[in-house]
Amino acid sequence: MYERNKSNNQLNQIDLNTHDIENYLDAVFNITGDPIFIKDEECRLLLVNDAFCNIFGLARNQIIGKTLAEEVTPSEREHFLAIDRKVLQEGKEITCEETLTTNGAKTKTILTKKNRFLAPNGKPFIVGVIHDITERKQSELREKSHTHILELITSGKELPDILIAIVKVVEAENPKMMCSVLLLDESGRHLLHGASTSLPEFYCKAIEGEEIGISAGSCGTAAYKNERVIVSDINTHPYWAQYKDLANKAGLGSCWSEPIRSSKGTVLGTFAIYHRDINYPTDADLTIIEQAASLASIAIEKKQAEEKIKRAASVFTHANEGIMITDANASIIEVNDTFCKITGYSHEEVLGKNPRILQSNEHSSDFYSTMWSTIFNQGHWRGEIWNRRKNGEIYPEMLTISAVKNALGEIQHYVSLSTDISDLKANQGQLERIAHYDLLTNLPNRVLLADRLNQAMVQCQRHNKSLGVAFMDLDSFKAINDTYGHSVGDELLIAVSQRMKDALREGDTLARIGGDEFIAVMVDLEKFEDTELIISRLLKAAASPITVSTRLMQVSASIGVTLYPQDGVDAEQLMRHADQAMYIAKQAGKNTYHLFDTAQDTAINTQRKSIDNIRTAIQKQEFVLHFQPKVNMRTGEVTGFEALIRWHHPINGIIPPLEFLPIIEGHEVSLRLGEWVIKTALDQIIEWRKVGINLPISVNISAHQLQQDNFTSRLATILGDYSEVEPNCLELEILETSALQDTKQVSSTMSACQELGVKFAIDDFGTGYSSLTYLKRLPAYLIKIDQSFVRDMLEDTDDLAIVEGVVGLAKAFRRTVIAEGVETVAHGEALLKLGCELAQGYGIARPMASVEIPAWVKSWKADDAWLQHNKIN
Repeated sequence: MYERNKSNNQLNQIDLNTHDIENYLDAVFNITGDPIFIKDEECRLLLVNDAFCNIFGLARNQIIGKTLAEEVTPSEREHFLAIDRKVLQEGKEITCEETLTTNGAKTKTILTKKNRFLAPNGKPFIVGVIHDITERKQSELREKSHTHILELITSGKELPDILIAIVKVVEAENPKMMCSVLLLDESGRHLLHGASTSLPEFYCKAIEGEEIGISAGSCGTAAYKNERVIVSDINTHPYWAQYKDLANKAGLGSCWSEPIRSSKGTVLGTFAIYHRDINYPTDADLTIIEQAASLASIAIEKKQAEEKIKRAASVFTHANEGIMITDANASIIEVNDTFCKITGYSHEEVLGKNPRILQSNEHSSDFYSTMWSTIFNQGHWRGEIWNRRKNGEIYPEMLTISAVKNALGEIQHYVSLSTDISDLKANQGQLERIAHYDLLTNLPNRVLLADRLNQAMVQCQRHNKSLGVAFMDLDSFKAINDTYGHSVGDELLIAVSQRMKDALREGDTLARIGGDEFIAVMVDLEKFEDTELIISRLLKAAASPITVSTRLMQVSASIGVTLYPQDGVDAEQLMRHADQAMYIAKQAGKNTYHLFDTAQDTAINTQRKSIDNIRTAIQKQEFVLHFQPKVNMRTGEVTGFEALIRWHHPINGIIPPLEFLPIIEGHEVSLRLGEWVIKTALDQIIEWRKVGINLPISVNISAHQLQQDNFTSRLATILGDYSEVEPNCLELEILETSALQDTKQVSSTMSACQELGVKFAIDDFGTGYSSLTYLKRLPAYLIKIDQSFVRDMLEDTDDLAIVEGVVGLAKAFRRTVIAEGVETVAHGEALLKLGCELAQGYGIARPMASVEIPAWVKSWKADDAWLQHNKIN
């Protein structure tokens, strides 16, 4: 190695010893990611790099001095050694593709290049480089699978075979998936089993003939609503309420269903993907299910078209096919009207002519020689052929030629049946377009969008500019779709998408990724203000009134935006971040945009982690109930207990409810925790009865839980499991501050629960904004005065007036009243004077563990000052 001396322009040799050179060469040898090896003339390994050891999962000391065939694939020893010997013998580079399984790992496909070299002593040795081409081969296999399906569709295969092939391709993408194709019967109202390979037979039989509709599982709902249905947890989703046991028996945890739509948008069936676990689809999953549904749609429509042709042919004696009859010399003697329509020739113009007048010159002479050889040998030929009409237009047709023989076996006539398959060819082109474009709007789909976004990100880095990713969801579109139907909704989507596309600049991309969701990629941005101008145009384009089917309609868009490289993630994550920002824009009032905030994303992830922790805590039984007594101060009687949840965290100790309940409000996990509280309270009633305590327990329920459609049926099921407990021993407390969206529906639910024997109370009364409305409309027998008023009533005249007013309202509405927050004897005396006898609070007892209750009940005695009121009255 040399370097140039700048002062005297002389070359000075750097002093390198043999050890240094070996170290340098070793570093170069091991830095490459491709496995490299050197073998001696006996095909034994002399030297391998780190990448070689990694791909085979073997240490150097296991393989140096051995042949690779000995250690890795003994069964193919001779095959490997034969290739090495050929390299040594011929002295030229050989490239070979090999498949092997190493160390119990999954099969790899490798491409190996080997060449011979000579050492200074004249001995030959082999140098080889290995490339891992497993992913490339898998991609080729996937493309081959899709090509195979297209071939099945166009080759006349039966529909069940095609649908099963589609199912197998999708399941091959992810072995954890179980797929099913369900078709609709002729009425369009019932599900028919189409294809499945991994679902239990009893499950497929059970859903056969089921009527579609809301709550008819994921598939029945998707077919009824003509929209994708994603159910991440079958056990809790209302769509699966009546099929939950069936799904559990089949071991199903989640289901995603995509409608299979015809080219006109009508539903032909559904394509469903099941998982055994609770699961939510990734973007890749959604792409798979969309493509599978599209392939199934083409197959079903083609088969429906073929069946129509067959029925028509049986009625009109093949009148819908072009029929041509020739004599033994191949002179045309008869054609039907369909033949004339297809070719453009009249009867008179073709009679006596040879069928070669239709030849298009698109086929070689060998093609026709093979065709006639087949007819002579087999008596018929069927295939696809390109012919020419009278006007010169070349068209494809499916042609069948049969030789008609007499009793002596001599050919008398040739009969050909031809079908113009121009439309089918157009459908094949459509299939190819499906891979990259949305069929409804003709915009790029998710696949093409990902490709363009990745290219744009590379250009950003190269030219030191930014790009914007905008995720757009149309506001109020669902209402229009539900009111006017999907055809009107589709027209609206087409019109709005064209306007938004026009609002972008040349070079930008607008893609439809499903439903009413779009993504725009805005390139070559110098500053954020450039994005604001484009977003403003997109908002205006979406919100401008549109006339659809003589109706003036208007929607708007909620847009989430993120910038790259400021948001330094990959393409998929950029779209996710824009999606998250869109939801914030929608929550902010719609018809606006929101820029993705990294800090906010962190907070959301923190909340998700908290919810996961609570879900885990339920599974590990870390929650406990404490109980606070309720008493009659005037008589000294203990009237019941309120159950109060606590989280007994293994590290943080006892966590009060205000630190975790707000996190799960409105979330699915809150329903699980709510039911746990009810069941645990019923268990406690049974335990206390064993020691002579027979008192009711009240539990708090959230507005989210109470407003579930199946709340009453779930409660009835739980009570049925605790038949030894009278339902009137359970009281349900509703927070007066709860956001009850539909008081009429809640009132109906409460009444239904009261018929079961369960009683209701309104908790924290007086702290909400609709106390009188709740008191009037909700059938609760008990109202609880909030402790914030009771605690300060002795010093604050306003609080005293509120307490007095609530007691008066309770009497006026013939309701029982109880006061919370009774901390002193004086509080109790004041309440008794106002006519409130029932109370709970620290002045009576703090919430305590269940094991402490029996001793407390035995020792409890009301204050004499309170009992004195009993004597007075």
